Amino acid sequence: MKIEQIYTGCLAQGAYYIESKGEVAIIDPLREIKPYINRAKRDDAKIKYIFETHFHADFVSGHVTLAKETGAPIIYGPNANPSFEAITAEDGQEFKLGEVTIKVLHTPGHTMESTTYLLKDKGGKDHAIFSGDTLFLGDVGRPDLAQKMGELTERDLAGMLYDSLREKIMPLADDIIVYPAHGAGSACGKNMMKETVDTLGNQKKMNYALRADMTKEEFIDEVTEGLLPPPQYFPLNVKMNKEGYDDIADVLKRGTRALSPKAFEAAANETGAVVLDVRHQADFVKGHIPRSIFIGLNGDFAPWVGALIADVEQPILLVAPQGSEEEAVTRLSRVGFDNTLGYLEGGFEAWKEASMEYDTVSQISADDLREVLETEKVPVFDVRKESEYKSEHVLGANNTPLDYLNDHLTEFPDNKPFYVHCAGGYRSVIASSMLKSRGIHNLIDVTGGFNAMKEANLPVSEYICPSTL
Repeated sequence: MKIEQIYTGCLAQGAYYIESKGEVAIIDPLREIKPYINRAKRDDAKIKYIFETHFHADFVSGHVTLAKETGAPIIYGPNANPSFEAITAEDGQEFKLGEVTIKVLHTPGHTMESTTYLLKDKGGKDHAIFSGDTLFLGDVGRPDLAQKMGELTERDLAGMLYDSLREKIMPLADDIIVYPAHGAGSACGKNMMKETVDTLGNQKKMNYALRADMTKEEFIDEVTEGLLPPPQYFPLNVKMNKEGYDDIADVLKRGTRALSPKAFEAAANETGAVVLDVRHQADFVKGHIPRSIFIGLNGDFAPWVGALIADVEQPILLVAPQGSEEEAVTRLSRVGFDNTLGYLEGGFEAWKEASMEYDTVSQISADDLREVLETEKVPVFDVRKESEYKSEHVLGANNTPLDYLNDHLTEFPDNKPFYVHCAGGYRSVIASSMLKSRGIHNLIDVTGGFNAMKEANLPVSEYICPSTL
């Protein structure tokens, strides 16, 4: 038996490859399926099953395309009702894979169809669970994504999750390995550990939601406390996962069309496409196409695209480092953004060589900002998350989290300079590009962000451990 976790850091997502005696099961595959097919070929094995733990909200799974290419059936747990051909398994149903067995444990709560898959070895001993978004390491799945089903509330779903954990998962042996669908950084939970594999016994000790003495009401209160609204693209990804989507090959063919600067400009004007610049932030600030949005491939690219562009139908035109165009289109497709129309041939350098108009972002060092603040009171905007701000921030700075920047537009002064920063410089350049695209140009980005500002001895609030907030 082989188990391989295929982890994608940008999405904090784990897909799984399980092989026994030449038969393979894939759990929660990503959109691009070649790695799974190639992996099976190396093992001289055949993909027999495609298991989905639920209808994912934060990424588009590769289940439909993988089934088409391999002939393997797609398997969901109870309550699933996809628009394509699939097996809706019963609670407790078992599937043989070579010498091992995969058992369906229906664990509703995150969503109504959420299912955990229990892997039994050839001797019938429970070996591992693939817990999807039911159980994370250090946390459990958020219970607010399926509220639109009937009259269910997030508290109703949280109650179901409590029962699922205590009736289906916690009675299992402590030595069972837990393979979750996500790790730290995912918006599907709020307190995940950085590790991606653990034992169930350790989770019973470490995970607040698995306390043996916890009542259902206590669980519901703790799991629902502090939940931020889910990103707007989540329901759109659920729809694609439930109803189907275009083949990734077709998406790549459309998205990797090379456009000259003139053709690129014409396409932007004719289609209303967002010009998305995915270069490094240091390159974007030196020069970029006016009104373009920066979200660099070197950071949490796909989740920020989903959170800030939101509409998966939005046409997109790419400005990318040469050679990275296909990577950008692929990573966009992972979160359902399939409407990329092409990229700027020759990159931004070709735009400048064509004598096209371009813009820049003003910047200031942390040391220079300290000197400014010593002589005058100027507006400083911290675009980190609220939890980061509360744990420690520059005294007098306003907190305008990047996720909700549009809610704060009226707070930015329109007649004098103001300063924008994040933790290290990635998110503040995203914020700067968004503000400039909306006609707000009197901003100055702080290079190095809060980390550099602390080193420059700017006055900061007393540190509060995030876990105590």
